Amino acid sequence: MNFWSVLAVLMYATSISAQPDYKDALSKCLLFFEAQRSGKLPLDQRITWRGDSALNDGTDAQVDLSGGYYDAGDNIKYTFPMAFTITMLSWGAIEYGVQYGTTSELQHLQDSIRWGTDYLLKAYSGPTQLWVQVGDAVADHHCWERPEDMDTPRTTTQVNETSPGTEVTAETAAALAAASIVFRVVDIAYSIKLLNASLALFNFSNNNQSSYTGECPFYCSYSGYYDELLWAASWLYKATLSSYYLEYLIEYKSLSTSISEFSWDMKLAGVQVLLSKFYFQGESSLLQYKQQADDFFCFVLPNSTLNKVHYTPGGLLYMRDGANTQYATGASFLSAVYADYLPTTNMQLTCGNTSFSKSDIFGFVSSQVNYILGQNPMNTSYMVGVGDKYPLQPHHRGASIISIHVDSSSWTCGQGFSVWFHRDAPNPNILTGAIVGGPGPDDDFKDVRSFSQELEPTTYINAPFCSVLARLI
Repeated sequence: MNFWSVLAVLMYATSISAQPDYKDALSKCLLFFEAQRSGKLPLDQRITWRGDSALNDGTDAQVDLSGGYYDAGDNIKYTFPMAFTITMLSWGAIEYGVQYGTTSELQHLQDSIRWGTDYLLKAYSGPTQLWVQVGDAVADHHCWERPEDMDTPRTTTQVNETSPGTEVTAETAAALAAASIVFRVVDIAYSIKLLNASLALFNFSNNNQSSYTGECPFYCSYSGYYDELLWAASWLYKATLSSYYLEYLIEYKSLSTSISEFSWDMKLAGVQVLLSKFYFQGESSLLQYKQQADDFFCFVLPNSTLNKVHYTPGGLLYMRDGANTQYATGASFLSAVYADYLPTTNMQLTCGNTSFSKSDIFGFVSSQVNYILGQNPMNTSYMVGVGDKYPLQPHHRGASIISIHVDSSSWTCGQGFSVWFHRDAPNPNILTGAIVGGPGPDDDFKDVRSFSQELEPTTYINAPFCSVLARLI
């Protein structure tokens, strides 16, 4: 170990005593979603350097597809990761709504969910038709423009009976079902609308099973669509308690297997954790799902003798390059929820020769959260605007170019690259609350805008993390 490595370890050791400010981080975690908004911004918009954008989305197909979220640092709207983001925000609201309420953030959470579901309802324009992408991804990725200046093609793509895409339609069904539970007590008419759309989308998904590849190479589903079908059925069972969905989950339980990853592409661990609650409440037919949930944590927890995943030397779950923090935030959320599902405080999770109590599982949750918020060898918070040191050059078009409210002149693709992208200086706009992709496998991190794998934020990194923060508060 060289001098700088020793110094980093010593600095890390002296920093871990101070607990991060979870309440501040939660507020900023939700604020990030306002920076990702597309369409006409509301009067209460808090990210004031953003402006209206993509107001004419859908006109090429004579539909209104304005609104929704940009998924990351680009200006494309992908329904697949957007729907997963909404599912996770909704799950957090269901589990930890009381905690959100004590921090005065519940309304902001509901607003974040509704901004997404309003768009998903627009995207679902017929019983067998879902708009799944707005924008030309190749053209957009060869351009560096703030969303307010976009002049790349806003072409629309749909799935239908002729060209189905079960992954994205089933994920959208899951999102709408989960959100229907959130709004059941605050807007029953809207909740019913969401649920009805979810029911129809699930039928479309189940009756037209075919893998969707249209979003490749950016959101290819390598896991196939069976996980999304089970995910949607699980959320519809939770939303309706209908025996139809329970029987579906029992009949197709062979599609579920033990897994060590939870992400926008692979939902099985989420299915298994969600259904475990029903098992604990007496639905013995769901035992397999509970056992597979146990396997997920045995594969993921770092001190388990059955561990199958990697961690950086500083302790961050590391699955792969590019938006790696999504795996840490997702695993942390599932761990917190599962620990809260365990029926008794002294119930143990047994993994081979090791066992874990609820407090042990929450110890893992805290380790991942605290690492992301700055307790790491780099002493860097990977959430922008939180702590004394955080990324100044997130890979994000809107944040990296001067605000339209400061300079209303348009910046073209080429100017965006030459003037702003390659500029070795902090972004002019602070992307408050964004969690970037995070460090490399050795805890190393360079705050350089062009390193998209480490500097690009995404909505699906933040979505589970906000609720973990609410729980820890």
